Amino acid sequence: MTRENKSVSRHQSQRGFTLIEVMIATVIMTIGILAVMASFATAIAATASAQEDLIARHKALDAMESIYTARNSQQLPFASINNIANGGVFVGGPTQLLCAGPDGLVGTADDVACTAPDTGAACPGGVECLVLPGPDGVLGTGDDVTQSLSNFTRTITFGQVSQTVNGVTSINQNLIAVTIAVTYIKAGWPARTYTVNALISSYH
Repeated sequence: MTRENKSVSRHQSQRGFTLIEVMIATVIMTIGILAVMASFATAIAATASAQEDLIARHKALDAMESIYTARNSQQLPFASINNIANGGVFVGGPTQLLCAGPDGLVGTADDVACTAPDTGAACPGGVECLVLPGPDGVLGTGDDVTQSLSNFTRTITFGQVSQTVNGVTSINQNLIAVTIAVTYIKAGWPARTYTVNALISSYH
């Protein structure tokens, strides 16, 4: 083989990328970058609502605990653990987060306006509030700020529990299903809800 033929052969084996290959690589890289950006957006959203999510969880569990405590202490007869429309004591539908009244239960008709924890000052609008550290980052100093929970609502609902024995379905009179949903709204975000479900029995 002559020197000229060897040179032609070398040039043919060193061909570059075609335009189509470059376009396909660009599309794949764009899809990857968009996926990474979407995951960042999700992480930012989760961080931005983390405090409210924690409050919603805490308020839902608080309400559930007060129901169980009332049952365990026999403060309420089992038949009263229901919504007012069904002969119980709990208000139906979404309600603001007020403090427990004389009966010691949240979500009932005798709920009262709240005061800020530790300070005893009235919460704005009577709705539950939190005292948070101010610019100095230390709780209990003069620059503490009060955060109202007026953007939260709580819904307590009760339902019957069915049972099937020997192929016959009936209502279990010793069990009731409890659902507590705490919903909050935040500027620029859709409403978010934290829900707790449980069964409560007449036995304690």
